[in-house]
Amino acid sequence: MAGLAVNIDHVATLRESREFISYPEPIAAAVLAELAGANGIVVHLREDRRHIQERDVRGLRQIVQTKLILEMAPTSEMIGIALDIKPDVVTLVPESREELTTEGGLDLMLYKETAAETVSTLQGSGIPVSIFIDPNPDQIKIAHQINASMVEIHTGAFCNASTEKLKVHILEKITQAAKYAYKLKLGVNAGHGLCYKSIHAFKGLSEISEFSIGHSIISKAVLVGMERAVKEMLDLIKNL
Repeated sequence: MAGLAVNIDHVATLRESREFISYPEPIAAAVLAELAGANGIVVHLREDRRHIQERDVRGLRQIVQTKLILEMAPTSEMIGIALDIKPDVVTLVPESREELTTEGGLDLMLYKETAAETVSTLQGSGIPVSIFIDPNPDQIKIAHQINASMVEIHTGAFCNASTEKLKVHILEKITQAAKYAYKLKLGVNAGHGLCYKSIHAFKGLSEISEFSIGHSIISKAVLVGMERAVKEMLDLIKNL
């Protein structure tokens, strides 16, 4: 069965929407998610610190009992922070100050050298590296060439597709990408935009070992609580 890594960025988004307050606490959300059965906790430390702060990552490193996954851009600042904090996994993602959320995978054809140096540095220090990429075989091939431990396939285009025909087309690309990455012995994760409805589309795709889901879980948790929100998503994943 695939695992579930819960992204808690939007707990920090809610906190940062008001100045001079310290709640809600992302660390508390992480504890509740783990108690509900989550297999990992994901946070994205952005250059502009729009939600998660460095102190959050340091606090999470102390309390996360499953797996702490740090999403970050492949910059010298973030590499230094990762080497200091030592998350269980680093996921390399593209980053733009203008975007509301990560809008696509890291283009390894454009940033191969930078990504390769980052992978070498982090994995040389014992931190496995995943790369967030679009479902494209050329991107997967490069991830394999630069010795990444795993890839996370970007599912946003599928989740946001405006027609059923387009959804089917993109899902096929994701399926082929997952199978190709698995064949190359890369770990295969998937995420971005997944919700309680769209997760059903991945039934039978056993090559995916973990789903990274944040916004839909945190949104539901606002109404029903973190424990119920996480458990309901876990139940759906168990039936895939």
